[in-house]
Order: sequence, then structure tokens, then C-alpha cells
Amino acid sequence: MSCTLVQSIASNLAMAQVFSRRLVLVLELAALAVLGVVVLALLAWRILIKPHPALGAPVEQVVAFSHKHHVGDDGIDCRYCHTSVEQSAFAGIPPTHTCMTCHSQLFTQEPMLAPVVQSLARGEPLVWNRVHDLPGFVYFNHGIHIAKGVGCATCHGPIDRMPLTWRVAPLEMQWCLDCHRNPERYLRPVEHVFDMEWKPAEDQLALGRRLVAEYHIHKSTLTDCSTCHR
Repeated sequence: MSCTLVQSIASNLAMAQVFSRRLVLVLELAALAVLGVVVLALLAWRILIKPHPALGAPVEQVVAFSHKHHVGDDGIDCRYCHTSVEQSAFAGIPPTHTCMTCHSQLFTQEPMLAPVVQSLARGEPLVWNRVHDLPGFVYFNHGIHIAKGVGCATCHGPIDRMPLTWRVAPLEMQWCLDCHRNPERYLRPVEHVFDMEWKPAEDQLALGRRLVAEYHIHKSTLTDCSTCHR
């Protein structure tokens, strides 16, 4: 056995004896504990930013408002209540006097509408529970989506058939990116954005590609981080 090899083995044995087996075990357990804490922290963060409530679960409200009745049965346009949806990031929540335009004459004495009547009398707005609540680090603008031909039903589903409102889409990053990468799959003419019954009269991809060009949608920038995170 050469002298160099003997020296190498001796050096390795010396290094191996720097830490005792017990200390090595303690260090390994400590590393696992730190890793476990990091994993739990990531899971907790993910749960906290996850949109609530669950998909398909009706959201309890101060008044059991039915889109099915108001939109599906009575034919009220989305923009009558959501007045800023075409120009603003926020679609808008109707003030109580909008509700009372009709309900000052219709069903005024119904117990279900008591919170609405009291809201007007007290001059206090109704407090609605959010159905879609995106994390604060996400920027979303209703106006630009409508201007580019994204229909209400694309994100909100058949809301004209919902007696109570629930989420039909997760609105998570991957879900949004699927549309941003392939907008031609989802676009419709802007005059049909609020039409809940609209169906393409031609192949959707052919229509979508034409609308991408017509509405000057730059696909190359749709997946830039700054598009949704500002």
C-alpha cells in the first residue's frame, strides 16, 4: 500500500471523527425539522391565498339574491347593477337605491327584503360577501377583458341560472394562463359579451383568431409577469 493512500485513509478517518454519531443524528433531525417547518409554512401560505369558498358552493348573503330570477327570468342586463364593469377594474356593487327602483313597488313587505328596506331607511349600504376574492398581489381589470371580447359566462359560468351565486372557475394562476396563452379559444364579439346564451356560429378557433387580430390582442405580452402582478 502506497504512502499516499495510507495518508488519504488516515485523513478521511480523522474527518469522520470530527462529529460523533450522536451529533450527526441531531444535525440530521434538526435539518428535517427545518424542512418540515418550511413545508408547513408553504402549505399554510397556499391555503391562505386560495380563493374561497369552494367551487360550486353557494355563498351566503345578507339577502338571498337570485341571478336566475333577475337575469334569467326578468332579463335584467348585467350592467344595470354592475355599472362600472365596462370601464373599471371593479365591476361595481349596486347601491341600495338601485334595488329599490323596483322593490319600492314590488315585494316591499316581504321578510326576505327587510334588509334592503332597512338599508335604504338607515342610509347604510348592504354588506355583501365576496364570491370571487383574488389575492392582493393579483391585478385584474374587468373593463379590458370585456373590451377584448371575454364574455361574463367565461369566468362566472351560467350565472343567469344561479338561484344563489357560486364560483364555477378557480381563478388560479394556471387557469388564467390557459386563456392568456390561447385567447382564441374563448373570445367572442364584444356585442355578445353580456349574452348568456351566445354560441359561436362558426368554428371557435377561426373566430377567435380573427378577433385576436381585430381587437389588437398581443399574445406575446399576455403572459408577462407585469400583466397581472403590478
